[in-house]
This record gives sequence, structure tokens and C-alpha cells, in this order.
Amino acid sequence: MRQLLSTLPLVLSLVLAGCNTNSLNPTTPENKSLQVWWSEGYYPEETDAIQSTINEWEKTSQSDVELTFYSEKDLIQQAQNAIAAGKPPDIIYGYSIDLVLVPKLAWNDKLVEVSSVINPLKNDFSPEAIESVSYFNKQTNDRGYYAVPISQQTTHIHYWKDLLAESGVAPGPLSTNWSTFWQTWKSAQESLHKKGLTDTYGIGFPMSLAATDTFTVFEQFLEAYNVQLLDTKGQLRVNEPNVRQGLIEALEAYTNPYLQGFVPPKATEWSDPDNNVQFLSNLTLMTANASLSIPGSQRRDDINYFERMRTTLWPNKPDNSPMRHVTSVKQIAIFKQSSKVDQAKSLVSFIVQPDNLTTYVEGAQGRFFPVMPAIAKRPFWTDPKDPHITVAAQQFKNTRASSVVLNPAYSEVLAQNIWGEAIQSITVDKVPVEKAADKAIEKIQDIFSQWK
Repeated sequence: MRQLLSTLPLVLSLVLAGCNTNSLNPTTPENKSLQVWWSEGYYPEETDAIQSTINEWEKTSQSDVELTFYSEKDLIQQAQNAIAAGKPPDIIYGYSIDLVLVPKLAWNDKLVEVSSVINPLKNDFSPEAIESVSYFNKQTNDRGYYAVPISQQTTHIHYWKDLLAESGVAPGPLSTNWSTFWQTWKSAQESLHKKGLTDTYGIGFPMSLAATDTFTVFEQFLEAYNVQLLDTKGQLRVNEPNVRQGLIEALEAYTNPYLQGFVPPKATEWSDPDNNVQFLSNLTLMTANASLSIPGSQRRDDINYFERMRTTLWPNKPDNSPMRHVTSVKQIAIFKQSSKVDQAKSLVSFIVQPDNLTTYVEGAQGRFFPVMPAIAKRPFWTDPKDPHITVAAQQFKNTRASSVVLNPAYSEVLAQNIWGEAIQSITVDKVPVEKAADKAIEKIQDIFSQWK
């Protein structure tokens, strides 16, 4: 049985998923069906793929599944409510649970250890994907697999090729030099404004506390400035002078374009869909997004997808070393409180069979990248004519995992959007960057102190 608790319009909602909220019904102990909570897909093919896979498993296993779709924002909130009430679903999958929920649940021994699901397919997954679902459990005092990889994401840069050409700036390939790259968009805005396109801004970065996109994009700036907040053992390094200085430089680089007038003024109020909407409305020349949902939403428009829009690699770091791309692995988890753990494991094992997983990630229109290298070799992911997925494939050749893998306390830093808070204090409240950085460091230290 399927419940759809957040219905999205068909066109613009491809980038607006997560905004609608309807009444929600948490799991009750009387449910005889296997309860599965799932993030609602941005595309019909994505939702249909998981529904079809589950339908097939129901037939072969002679079991019933109640599949409930939530917008991502509702999923996190409802999961937290259900956990607090002692009534979580059996299975959960979401686009941000790997960053803000699963590490904490594994730490607190709330999830089923799923080595029995992963081990038969371990050679099919990339080593990075396997590493990303290895979490520390404070009850067992050991690491284990407390989720199963589904797909992966990193932050991509998109721009309008025709608008850049109209500006007369950068007629050739984009510069790989850090400073020159960002100056390109500033110069292009100035040129477009002179031509009368005064509503178009050069850079479309979120500056708000409300948007999770703020911290995902800023994480890439931390990487650019070689800010290693944690050591390899997951211990905080924020007291080290070079870490503090790198954080200050990253915050300056991120917020200066806004303070200089090259980012839309309302970016300090954006929610997650807004950078997508502004870009697709031609109100920003470029933007960054933590998936390929922007080009994916235009896949049926050949002009936009193949001719007007481009995805480009990040420039080299300020020290001119190659950029590493911060990744997070989308994952599915089973609650330990489930009374149907064996059934839940069976279903999850079925979902991540290569053929089923292929259908699901390709149904998502390439929004997330495969975690199985064999899937990534399929024509969908290797078409040289695709100006977006081919660039994403290059990005995934040089990556590092989110810091939540090193220490689950970092998931609380992201959940509280400490970076968004610092950025908004600089852009709205005009707090000096050094003071904003020190305040962020203080809050991070406080969070980590509570996880010992």
C-alpha cells in the first residue's frame, strides 16, 4: 500500500520538492505491514522506480509494505517525532539523513547493524560508499555498518552559457585559477547590467540559516581553503591557529560577493529551493547545488539542457592544488525498534540489487551519482554529449567524505547549520568575519563536548 503525503506539481516542483506540508500520520504499533518512510522523488520516474521495486518484493516475499512518501523537510521532522514517541518506522530513506540523522542514531544504538545486507554486495560498492556507512556506536564501543548506500552527491556549479557569452566576458574556457574564476561572474554581472539586464546577478549562493544548501556549498569553500576541522581520529582541531585562519578566509571568500552586491539581496532569506528557482528564472548567472537536480529538471528541454546550461568543474584551490569534492552518501537505514528486522533486511537487500538500484538512480535523472562503479559505466552516465553528467563523473574521481564519517558530533553542527548562522551574521548583522568565525568555533566546541 502506498501513501503519498506530499504532492508536488509536475514542472517547477521538480526543483521545489520539500516545500509542501500536509497532515502526517506516524507509525502505530498496530500496523501489520512493513513501514517504509521515503523521501518523495523530484521526478515521477524516481518515485515510480522505488514503488515498482517494492511491489515486486511484496509479490516474491508475500509480505505487505506501507510505503509513505514525505517531503525531505517533513521526513526529518516526522522521524524525530516518531523516535521521541517510541514509534519509528521499520525503514527510512532520505536525502539528508546521512548528514543530520543517521550518525546520531547509530551513535545512540537506535539502528540495526546491517553487515548481513552489505557483505554479499560489498565488492559491488565503491570503497568510499562502504566507508560512509561505517558509524561508531557508543553502546558497543565499536564501528559497524548501520546503513546501506544508495547513491552519492557532491556540489556542482551550473551557469548559463548564453548569458555569459552575452556579457562578453570569458569567451574561451573558464579559468581554473580561484580568483580569476570568481571574478568572471562579477565582471559578467557588471557587463550584463550595462546592457540592461539589471535583474540578473553574477553569483547565486544561498546566505541563509534556513537553507541546508548554505552549509553544503560552504563545505566546499572549507575544502578550498584546506580547513581540516577534524583529524583522522575525529578529534576537533579548531583551536589550532591555522584552522581558525582558514575558516576566516573561507567565510570571507563566501560572503564577500554578497557584501559587494554580486549575490541577490534576498539570498539571506532563501530556503532550499530558492537558489534553483532564481537560477532557472535567469536571475542568477551561476549557482552551486548539492545534486544535479537543476539540469535534471530541464532534461526534457533540449535547448536548456544541451545548449544554454552548463555544469563546470570547480576551480583549483587558492593554493592552486586540485579541488577535492566533498561527498555525502544517500543511505537507507533500519530502526532497531522494528519488530520486523528480518523482513526489513530482506527488502533493503532487494532494493540495492544492482538492477533495481540502476533503475532507481537513473529514474532520478542523474540527480545523484551511483555508488556502484559498474552502474556508473552504463551509457546513461558516460554519454560524452551530456554536458552535466560527464562533469559530475570527473568530480567523483577526486573526493573526500563529509566529516560526519569521522565523528557523528559533526552531524549536529550541520543540523544546527552553524555555517549558515555564521554566514547570515556576517551578511545581515554585519558582524566582523573574525568574530563570526570565533562564535562558530565556540558553538562547535560546545556541541562536541556533549558527545563525549
